[in-house]
Amino acid sequence: MPNTPEEYGVADAENPEWTKEDFSQAKRLGELPKQMQTLLRRKRGPQKAPTKVLTALRLSPDVIEALRATGRGWQSRVDQTLRAVYVKPRKS
Repeated sequence: MPNTPEEYGVADAENPEWTKEDFSQAKRLGELPKQMQTLLRRKRGPQKAPTKVLTALRLSPDVIEALRATGRGWQSRVDQTLRAVYVKPRKS
């Protein structure tokens, strides 16, 4: 039995690329039994303490590309940078 992705001939042995046959056998969520639909439709729990506001911001493509290139957490780093520049520290 293969143990590594290379032995399977795919990049990810546990999640191989789907074939046309795989797609032809796939079912839409609404076609599945109700019990399975319920399991697959798990909802994210409520946020304990919402701390951020969802907003839309238009940025140049090269700026977004550079930010994303910094890796996971890039949005949080943008938030930290904007906070450092525009939000004055609170006085106790």
